[in-house]
Amino acid sequence: MGRIIAQVKVTNLFDEDKSMTCGMFVDTGAGAMILPKAWKERFGEFKRTEPVELLLANQEVIKGEACWPVEIKIEGFRPVSNEIVFVDMDTAGEDYEPLLGYVILEQAQAAVDMLGHRLVPVKYIDMK
Repeated sequence: MGRIIAQVKVTNLFDEDKSMTCGMFVDTGAGAMILPKAWKERFGEFKRTEPVELLLANQEVIKGEACWPVEIKIEGFRPVSNEIVFVDMDTAGEDYEPLLGYVILEQAQAAVDMLGHRLVPVKYIDMK
């Protein structure tokens, strides 16, 4: 299976001068947007934060911090408002790999095209 990297802009809605754009790995196995804890200060103060626990694919549970509200704009799709989760990421000498999970994809009306290895628009919001 190929990797899909989407360009995403994240903005703190209570301090709109605090934003960043980066490539994020589309991970439909992840629910949330996951960013490295090392990037948190780039966004300034958040209106709300809360500790959370995350279950990894290897069944390990790690701690993170959910922060909101933020605006999330996937290139080519409508902006949405949600939270981001910051976690400690071990890079082992490589760059960080932020994750774009399925909750944000569904909100932005984006779907994964497995054959074309890209995101494609969804016409309707699913209400089934």
